[in-house]
Amino acid sequence: MIGSKRVRLTPVAEGASVTQLELFFDLVLVFAFTMVTDLAAEETSAKNMLRALLVLALMWWLWIAYSWLGNVIRADEGFARVAMFVAMGGAFLAALTIPEAFHDLPGGWYGPLVFAIAYLVVRLVHVVMFWLASTEDPQLRNQVLRWSIGSITIGTTLLVIAAMTSGAVQIGLWIAAIAGDYLWTLLAGTDWRLNSATHFAERYGLIIIVALGESIVSIGIGVAGLPISWPIAVGALLGLAVSGLLWWTYFDVAALSIEHELKHADGARQIKIARGSYTFWHFPMIAGIIGLSLGLKKVLYYVGDASHHTLKDALYGIPLFALYGGVVLYLIALVGAKHYATGQISVPRVITVVVLLALIPLAAALPALAALTLLCAVLGALIVWETIKLAQPRDAIRHGVPD
Repeated sequence: MIGSKRVRLTPVAEGASVTQLELFFDLVLVFAFTMVTDLAAEETSAKNMLRALLVLALMWWLWIAYSWLGNVIRADEGFARVAMFVAMGGAFLAALTIPEAFHDLPGGWYGPLVFAIAYLVVRLVHVVMFWLASTEDPQLRNQVLRWSIGSITIGTTLLVIAAMTSGAVQIGLWIAAIAGDYLWTLLAGTDWRLNSATHFAERYGLIIIVALGESIVSIGIGVAGLPISWPIAVGALLGLAVSGLLWWTYFDVAALSIEHELKHADGARQIKIARGSYTFWHFPMIAGIIGLSLGLKKVLYYVGDASHHTLKDALYGIPLFALYGGVVLYLIALVGAKHYATGQISVPRVITVVVLLALIPLAAALPALAALTLLCAVLGALIVWETIKLAQPRDAIRHGVPD
């Protein structure tokens, strides 16, 4: 036990799995991802896409804080359980306020400030719990102190100030808050603790599944209230296939390779892999999936709503770039995460990124359903190539690498 009997914080053991309370906590992120997608879909302008990305970055930073905390102390034991529920409440209020994060809606509380204060509460609960968890660990306590002084001051203070502004100044303050918080985390040291590499890798794998789940939800939202038809059925299945292929690219080999390196590293090297491959490189993966979600939502609306579109209509502009660019960003981040941990570059995936970028002009000239079909075909070809041509190293990673 850590601390007094009254606090009763239980350390996480090596080889521990994600607790059910952490999975429950992640349901808030499910809702937040949906709200971010809705925010992006509300107005497909560059300014609004930037706003959606900034909100996503903040919600991600909120989540990763508890991914590290939950690897030091069990989230479902003692006072930590109460803290998790308090944090969930704050995170849920922040997610509810995402539509008002930048401008207040008529009536009720002042939305931007509610968002900032809810975010601040979640961050403060995290710092307090980490401080209690480091009672008997001077190295961890110094790390928490160094990190929290800069992170809380920069990230949350600027966000509260931004709530009182508007326009370019507001967006500038948001960018400064997020960039400052991220940069401070990089500079604050590597004296963190990682009690269970298995738990940490599983935690991030589950959040990828959560995000992919949002892409599937977006398919349903895109045709909500419309009668089922063959274009809707085909579009929905293609969208599901794209999400499934992205799942394959992560869990088939890449996730196992990164986790293997994390387990066999120690000291500062292990913390750097956890911070680099997971905390930082996983964010663009999430952002890419949310972009895909926006694109899928628009495609399904195009093929399902015959009163406003025909099957010949092409997807263009930001929705098209979100569809293809989201997958591109996801693949780049996945290659980056694996390279950071293992030093290896997945050449077929780099080639796939180049092919997808080159195909965007063609996709813009095709009907929306055909553009989605083309995207699915390219990803399918990547998976088939890796499965057949890289069968031996793939089998070694999946079945021959000792724990």
